[in-house]
Parts: sequence; C-alpha cells; structure tokens
Amino acid sequence: MKQRNRTMFRPNRKLLSCALASCLAMAAPHVMAQSTSATLRGAVTADSTVTVTNVDTGLTRTTKAANGNYNIGGLPPGTYRIEVNAGGQTSSRAVTLAVGQTATLNLQEAPPVSAPTGDATTLDTVRVTAPLLVETKTSEISTYVSNKQIEALPQNSRNFLAFADIVPGVTFNTGADGSTSLRSGSQLSAGVNVFIDGVGQKDYVLKGGVTGQDSSRGNPFPQMAIGEYKVITSNYKAEYDQLSSAAVTAVTKSGTNDFSGSFFWDRTGSDWRKPTPAETPNASNPNRRKVRSKEEQYGVSFGGPLIKDQAHFFIAYEAKEYNSPRTITPGRQFAIGDLPPEFRDVASTPTSAPFKEDLYFGKIDWAIGESHLLELTLKRREEDELTSVGGATVNVPSYGTLKTGEETRVDLRYQFTSQNWLNDAHVTFEDTNFAPRPASLENGYRLFVPRRGQETNNNPDMEEVLNLGGGGDFQNKGQKGYGFQNDLTFYGWEDHTIKMGIKYKAIDISAFEQSPFSPQFRYDVTRSTTIPYYVQFTAPGNGNPTTVNSNSKQFGIYIQDDWDVTEKLQLNLGLRWDYEVTPSYEDHVTPETLVTRLRAYPGVNNPNVDYDINDYISTGSNRDSFKDGWAPRLGFSYDLGGDARHVIFGGAGRSYNRNQFDYLSYEQYRLAFQRYEFYFNTPGHDCNAAPVRTPCIPFDPSLLNADALTALIVPGTNFGSEVFLLNNELKTPYSDQFSLGMRNVFGMFGHDWNSSVTLMHVMSHDGILFSIGNRRPDGSFYPPGVQFGNSPGADLPGYSRFFIGDNAVETRLNSVLVSLDKPYTAESPWSVSFAYTYSDAKENREGSDIFTFDYPNLDNVGFIGARGVPRHKLVATGIADFWGLTFSGKLTLTSPPGNTGLNCFQGVDPGACNVVGRFESYYFDDQDFRQLDLAVQKQWDTGGGIKFRVRGDVLNVTNEVNYSDFGNFIGVGGVLNPDFGRRTGEGITGPTRTFKLSFGFDW
Repeated sequence: MKQRNRTMFRPNRKLLSCALASCLAMAAPHVMAQSTSATLRGAVTADSTVTVTNVDTGLTRTTKAANGNYNIGGLPPGTYRIEVNAGGQTSSRAVTLAVGQTATLNLQEAPPVSAPTGDATTLDTVRVTAPLLVETKTSEISTYVSNKQIEALPQNSRNFLAFADIVPGVTFNTGADGSTSLRSGSQLSAGVNVFIDGVGQKDYVLKGGVTGQDSSRGNPFPQMAIGEYKVITSNYKAEYDQLSSAAVTAVTKSGTNDFSGSFFWDRTGSDWRKPTPAETPNASNPNRRKVRSKEEQYGVSFGGPLIKDQAHFFIAYEAKEYNSPRTITPGRQFAIGDLPPEFRDVASTPTSAPFKEDLYFGKIDWAIGESHLLELTLKRREEDELTSVGGATVNVPSYGTLKTGEETRVDLRYQFTSQNWLNDAHVTFEDTNFAPRPASLENGYRLFVPRRGQETNNNPDMEEVLNLGGGGDFQNKGQKGYGFQNDLTFYGWEDHTIKMGIKYKAIDISAFEQSPFSPQFRYDVTRSTTIPYYVQFTAPGNGNPTTVNSNSKQFGIYIQDDWDVTEKLQLNLGLRWDYEVTPSYEDHVTPETLVTRLRAYPGVNNPNVDYDINDYISTGSNRDSFKDGWAPRLGFSYDLGGDARHVIFGGAGRSYNRNQFDYLSYEQYRLAFQRYEFYFNTPGHDCNAAPVRTPCIPFDPSLLNADALTALIVPGTNFGSEVFLLNNELKTPYSDQFSLGMRNVFGMFGHDWNSSVTLMHVMSHDGILFSIGNRRPDGSFYPPGVQFGNSPGADLPGYSRFFIGDNAVETRLNSVLVSLDKPYTAESPWSVSFAYTYSDAKENREGSDIFTFDYPNLDNVGFIGARGVPRHKLVATGIADFWGLTFSGKLTLTSPPGNTGLNCFQGVDPGACNVVGRFESYYFDDQDFRQLDLAVQKQWDTGGGIKFRVRGDVLNVTNEVNYSDFGNFIGVGGVLNPDFGRRTGEGITGPTRTFKLSFGFDW
C-alpha cells in the first residue's frame, strides 16, 4: 500500500503565495513541465533512491523517495530503465512512457499486471520487456496515437493528424479538392488546437484551427519528425489554451546515442486507381476518360549523438508532389453539348491541379547534467498549388487560384528539474503567410442562365454555368512574432501536484484582400456571349489602408492542482485566464462619411428597429479588450479497486478559443478595396424596366478595360459595396464541457484490453455572425406577414447592404464515446482498436456559417441538426506482424452526415419557408460513408546495418463510391422536390480504389 505521512510537508500560506508569485513573475529559477512531458510516480520502499534513464538518449533523472513516495516529471516520451536503490540493494525494470502521460508504478511490491516483469540490466532486455504503462487515472477524455500506428496504418496522405480519426469524437475530413481539416463534435475546425512539444500552432487569421490546415492539401508538419501524440477530446487541464473543442499534443523525435536514418518514397497515379464517376463515360458524354494524375511523396531523416548521453541532433525533410484530376462540370446541370461551341472544348478537356510542398525540421537537444535540458527546434513549410478548378466549382483552370503558403517556427526550450520542482520554459518565433493569387489576370468571363421558370422574364434571377478568364481571389494574410511561456510544477506538497504557468505573445497579424481582383463580367448564355449584362469590380476606397495590421498582444495565466484525496480518488482543479489586445479592432474609427449615412438611414432611426446603430460605430475609444476570459476546469477520477483497472471519471470546464482576425478585419479591408457593380442595358436585361436594377448604363466595349470602369465611379459613391460593422463589445468564443465515463483494463484472449465509455455534453457560444443591418422605413426586417427570407430594406445610400457583426453562433453536442483496444507489444505483436461515436449535434446557424441572410438575428431561431456530423461513426484498425510481414487495416463506417436544407413545402410565400436540418429519414443508402484500407509491408536486413522495406497500400479496397452532392431543397407549395435527398452531382469524398507503392530503407 501507498505510504502516507501527512506531516511530510505542509506549506503555510506565505510560502505558497511566494511560490506562486515567483512563478508568475518569472523570477523563480525553477519552472516546470508542459503537456508533452511524461511523469512517473508511485510508492516505493522508504529511503529509496529512484533513477530513471532513457535507454536511447541517456537522459537521467534521480530522486530521493520521501515517506515512501517518488515523483519524477519532465520525462520525454520513450523507453526508460528504472533503478531502485534501497539498503545497498538495487533492482531494475523498464517501462515505456507516452506523450503527456502521468503514469503510476509502485516499486516496493510485486509488479502489477500492466507493469513489466523481469529485470532490465541490458539494453536488449529493456527493448524487449518495456511495455507501455496504461494511464487510466485521469479525468481527461484522451486517446494516444502511437508511433507504431503512425508507421503501420494505411494512409492516403502523410498528414499525421489523419490518425486522429481513430479517436472517438474526432473526424479528419478530406474535401473534394483534397484539402484536409480536423474537427471535433459539432464545432468546426477553428475550435481545434495542436501543440507540438508543448507549443500551440494556432492560426490567428484563418479558420483551419492550426496553421497550414485551411483549404490546403498539405501537411502542417513532417510526419517523419512526429514521435507520437495524444488527442484530448474534452476536459483538458488548465494548461491548454486557445481552443474550444479537441486538443492534440504531439512530441517530436530526437536523436539518440546511435547514428540512424531513414528514407522513404511512395507513389500512386492514374494507372493505379479506378476512375471517378466524373471520369466514367455515360450516355450524355461517351468520350469521358481518366485524367492523368500523380501523387508522389518522399523524405529522409537522420539523427545521432553530438555528445553521447548528453547532446543529440535530428533532421527531417518531406515533400509532396501531387497532380490531382479535376473534371469541369457546368452548373445548372448543363450538358457539355448545351454550351455554345466555343466553350465546349475547354469545358470537356480533362485537367488537373498541381500541388507541391516541402517540409523541413531540425532539432538539437543537450542534457547539461541531470538537472538541465536544452532543446532547439526549427520547422519550415513551403507549398504551392492550383485550387478552385472543377470539382465543386464550375471554374476552368484559368479561373483558378494559385495559392502559396509559407511558415517558419522556432522553439528554444529550457527545462530544469530538482527534487520537488520542474520548470519548462519556451522562447518561440513564428512567421506564417497565406497568399492566394488569380491564375490569370484577365477579366473574369462568367456564363449564366436564367433560373428555371424565368427564361422569358426581363432581368431574371440568374444561375451560374461556367467561369472562364481570370478569377478574383487575391489575398495576403499572416502572423509573425515572438512568444514566451513558462510552466512550473511543484511536487513537494504531499498528495498534490501543482502546475502553474504564464504565456505572453507579441504577434503582428495582417490581412489584405481584394475581391474581385480583376473585373468580373457576367453573360447570359441564352442571349449573348459577347455583350455582358453585369459587371463587378473593385477600386481603392477613399484613402482607406489596403492592408489591415494589428500589433496584437496575448497573455495567459493558469494554475492546476492534481490532488490525490484518497488512495482511490483524485481531483483535478484548474483555473486559467486569457486576455488579448487587438489594436486594429479596438482603435478602429468608423469613417465619418459612413457614419453620416448610417445615422441618416431611415430604417436605423425608427424606434422599432431591433438594434442600436451606435453599438457598431467605433470612435477609436469606445472599444475594449475582452477581460472576462476566466476558465475553471474541474475533473475527478475514482479508482474502484485501487489497482487502476476500473476507474470512473468525469469533469466540467470552460475553454476560450479566440476571434479569427480575418473576421475582425472585415470592417476595414472591405472598405480598402470598395466593390462596385453596374448593370448593362442589354436585350433581355433592360435594367431600366421592372424590376429596375441600378446603376443602369448602356454597354460599350471600352468598358472591358478596368481603367474605363474606374472612371465611371462618381466621387463619394460606392454603389454595390457592402459595409461591415462590428459590435463594440465583442466577446471571445468559448465552450462549456461536461463528461462522465468509465475506463477498464481487463483480460481477454490472454491479453490485457483497454475500454472506455464516456457521456459528453458540449455547448459552444459566442461565434461571430454577420447579419444584414438594412431595415425598412418602419424599422422592420420583413414585410408584413413574412418571417423568413432575404427581404430587408433599401440599400444604404452610396453603398449597398451593410452587415452588423455580433456574438451569436452556438452549437450543442450530446455524445457517447466508446473505445476498445488491445495494444501492440513486442511480446504480442498485434493490436486492434475500435472507436465508436454517437453524436446528437445541433447548431443555430446551418454549417455554423458566419452569415445569415434570411433572419435579422438568431434570437428566435431554433437549433437544427449540425451539418456534416454523422449520428453514428465507427472506426476499426488492426496491425499484425507475422510471416515476416506487417499487415494493417482501417475500416471507417458512418451514417449519413447531418445536412441542412430550405423547406418551402408549406407554401410559395417567403414567409412559408424555413431552414431545416438532419432530415435523415429522406436519405438514401448512398449517402453514408464506407471505406476499407489495407496495407502490407516487408522488411529485409541487407547487412551492414541497412534494412530495406517495400510496402503496398490499397485504399478503398471495395471501391465504395462515397458521393458528396445531394439535393437539399425539400420543395415548394406542397410539391416535393424530386431531387431532394438524391444525388445531384458526381463529386465524391475520399479516393476510388487506389494502389500506392512505397519503398524505403533504414540504417
């Protein structure tokens, strides 16, 4: 039994206050562990000395047991030899510790079932008999992804985050364009944060959650450099910040005392995959053929000692070269043959979208004695790609976007350990850039047709068919700056592990956007392909700065107490506070001309209007930073038998994310390049006749020149430009999380298995929403008798619509998370895992969109099923070594994802329509998702320390076609839409059956 002596150390209030103050003021010479370091603790014979040594790097930690207890923190994940010296006798054993793990191992008695047996006196013995300790006594809802799983499981892309898909409650999405994202529950990707060696990789500008994961086919980090990681779905401790859904904490590889390296190359191409539905000939297009494509990935890593047992280095490089097939499918279900002859070739010619990425990583670590550890890491990411071609768009290659991304991150880490303290300090630098550009600088040439039923109308509503010429996406957004974070852990108070920390960042955030970059002309293909009926363009707006810059400051502080109340009960009590200064938002001054027109606008001045326009007019001194970011986090775990085999756990907590800078910049960069639009008086589009469209001018060929269009602008007007206004009291988005569950370790088939069942409830609040601010003269949003639809008041004089931004988007999640796994070990070289998720996910804005056009606000809008979240999801994996081969597989099954749609079934009036969600009763079988991936690898020892390997992956073995395009308009006037719930396009999610060949060698 654990030895207890409650007189060991009882700090008085003054001493504890001094310790806290010293840490938070950064004056203490000792400061501690972060989320990637492991901790080993437990009971031991009194007066014992415990020494742990990393068998690969020689890193050593020694502690003197106090009253029968030992606690050693700051241990990088890996295999350790543990030596206990008591009364002149020494015993030895070995264990493997995972990233961020707090493992309990009692050393004064016979090893428990989950602990290793035998001694560990030699290196070979250590490597054979060092099982991974299982962490069950934690309130976190967490799952570990091992290096074995990363290396063995089938995978289409070398994005290490893809393996988070095997965690209940987490989804790794691959879009139709190949872009990837990670989300958890009902929240979008922006709620996620990834911590690499304890440092958050948050994207402060874009919506991908972490840098490099917003609309990119690339990887955020070289997979060769990732050792292992942990996914925390909910109930994380107070050290985790800037997130509201899942946290991923990963540790990078380090060099060892042996020089070693690895090389890999893998490839697939058009000859090794089945054609997509869009490449399959059919009756309307018998000439379809498979687009030539290529996916190639390669990389090399190398590491070793600089000074044996003290200093090591590790470097890695990975590259991706893709040429992905793209099929142009005209909109409005137009067949290629229905297009004018001059456009048929460009629309029917198979094309592809290239992508290139280079990833670099380097690391040096230096253990300066037993108490000091110094690490320096560097990451560099460079990528270029062509996007927005074919697929879900109707864009030909010239109308696509050339997208570049660059990222540099540097982390200098210093760790100090002593008998009762552990300190982990980081000095960081980051520089990221996201810069889409039009593939062509020509004018946009966009083909439209009248909406069905309006073909003979004047000025009909139009539907998009095909986009040619030059696109309009031109952006330059990024973040650059320095940071310091310091985490202190104190072990000297019996039964308590106290963590506290501070973080400060000074980040320059910038956003530039001109959309459209070149004039965009629309042509009615049923009337004329040489005379446009409409043009939209931008021009610099009244001296407003073209780039929004903000010298932002971020500050965070936290304290956490992991309290062993009894032998069986542990409480996790935490509190953190975050604060951010964003000068571009707080110091912004709404232009005087705009203020005058807003206050003179009739719909705003009426006392019946549902908002106060003064809440959105900034004077430069009436906005403050959000100061109420207090986030309590409470958790518990109760060990029913005292042997860590059956543990009940749960918790409740709040976690603050952050407002994306891109959204905060709307009110400025949308004025920097003001958007203008003109209607041309042409046949079938007489903009002077009802319904009147203004400004209305005759077309002249000279107007195809951008300078001629700019000359039409009347000074002081801004016809067509949309204005964005932010509430002067914006809050920071957050989520409240609740969980209750049970973990078990039990024997089955002669092996230990781990299981977990968790009930989880998450509510997210205060997401930004932009709603239309225009109102009718009586202050109303709708005309009489209408309660739904985009029908606000007149344009703001000199502008167009104006939007007001508030905190309004919310989500709800009730979920059941079930996991079962048998871990892979050297003695039992096979593993299986099952992850099942039930999700009842809801949101008050479809797709958690930041815009609403059909409601004045969301005050009286009910929750609907969250788009894209399936009710049921099962992921099963398996790995087995036999016959000298490694076999692995992954099976993913989901029910149809939640969808949203417009329902006008009850009547034709706008007021009879409403948005509905999760109408699965209408779904057909082809809307669920099924994919089975298999892989097999063979390795040969060629002698001389070089091992050669060959691997084959078959993705989507059964060639399931997982379609992505379905009709979501229910119907109108009592008539059901025949396409509702049915497939409306040929877009798919995931690959067709694909074979991928890999080879490599290790030395």
